[in-house]
Amino acid sequence: FGRTRARVTHAVVVIFLEFFAWGLLTTPMLVVLHQTFPQHTFLMNGLVHGVKGFLSFLSAPLIGALSDTWGRKSFLLITVFFTCAPIPFMKISPWWYFALIAVSGIFAVTFSVIFAYVADVTEEHERSTAYGLVSATFAASLVTSPAIGAYLSAHYGDSLVVLVATVIAVADIAFVFFLVPESLPDKMRLSSWGFPISWEQADPFASLRRVGKDSTVLLICVTVFLSYLPEAGQYSSFFLYLKQVIQFSPEAIAAFIAMVGILSIVAQTLFLSILMRTIGKKNTVLLGLGFQLLQLFWYAFGSEPWMMWAAGTIAAMSSITFPAVSALVSHNASADQQGVVQGMITGIRGLCNGLGPALYGFIFFLFNVELSDVQPVAGRGEQPTQRSVIPGPPFLFGACAVILALIVAVFIPENHRLVDAKNQTANKPAHGSAAHAQNGSTLTTPTSDAEDIEPLLQDSSM
Repeated sequence: FGRTRARVTHAVVVIFLEFFAWGLLTTPMLVVLHQTFPQHTFLMNGLVHGVKGFLSFLSAPLIGALSDTWGRKSFLLITVFFTCAPIPFMKISPWWYFALIAVSGIFAVTFSVIFAYVADVTEEHERSTAYGLVSATFAASLVTSPAIGAYLSAHYGDSLVVLVATVIAVADIAFVFFLVPESLPDKMRLSSWGFPISWEQADPFASLRRVGKDSTVLLICVTVFLSYLPEAGQYSSFFLYLKQVIQFSPEAIAAFIAMVGILSIVAQTLFLSILMRTIGKKNTVLLGLGFQLLQLFWYAFGSEPWMMWAAGTIAAMSSITFPAVSALVSHNASADQQGVVQGMITGIRGLCNGLGPALYGFIFFLFNVELSDVQPVAGRGEQPTQRSVIPGPPFLFGACAVILALIVAVFIPENHRLVDAKNQTANKPAHGSAAHAQNGSTLTTPTSDAEDIEPLLQDSSM
């Protein structure tokens, strides 16, 4: 096919196709979930996504570090394949479907490689725009796909929806295999296959221990953990919550996703860049956390559909939080360490993706919020779940976590040189460090105010 130049466009197409395929399955998944786990549906949903998230936490640093030496394309192919592998099993065997979702977390860390891919093909001053584009692409992929999936499911059945999603997933894998070029320069890759990294680089807990050596990095990571923990739990159960507790129809859920997706695109492309230039990184983080806090309180105490729609607009604005946080760490990493840095950040989010869904499912279980009667919602009649003072207890817990995140974020310095990621170069084995040392002297990131923004959303939204 000839050697084409790696571009941000390649990363955008990969992300769009992957999450468009998953978005189609939003409505069928709610039905299959309850049919497979008729008892304790919220709890089992949380456990499935919790296992996936925890496995992603364990594997993300390893995959990120290996992609720094062996190249991005091969690992991009692996992560896309395993992320999409469960899709056809939704109709073949629901039990295998949920089992594969859980196990796929070992390799389903596409964003970890995508972030590094974008860093390879962009200059310092271009990276903020590029990451914003990838982030907006994720939201764009979910604007229409749930509505299309709901329409196909209602008129032609769930089998057709699963078939279409499978075809799109296969097209995404083929696109990576045939058309996506390698982004990592040849001089930065090893000429032969081996195992050029140490156990310390692959150990996710070691990466967390390294984080603690720099107080600023520690504050940033604690902020990420406290703010993303409720967000991860929300991703895993929110559509189920809208259907059961708020009595949204499948069409209303699809419209809700579309609205939040469109507003998120605007927030992450237009508002984010303006805010980063005018009020700075730290204040943008604080503003995003404020939006997230308001959104979670509204979800916790809201009991009417209009309240969910209003809170959804605020949720879109809160999507600026994580890109602003990641700007504090990513732009100071050297060129040959982008995969390690992105893997570390993705690992922290993976830990949240494990704890958040399980925690939300357990809180729903404790407060007896259960799928006692899932039928096509007509929007009328008696509701299967009795109203309580706090309709969404997990969201109240999430709001408390975000309050703590706000307190921690206040103490983050406005400007600080992060060195942890760069120091990792010295820890690499001798046979893999020569090329990196050469590039580390010429390709280290400038100390300008340019900011790298990595996407907020991740693989475990389904």
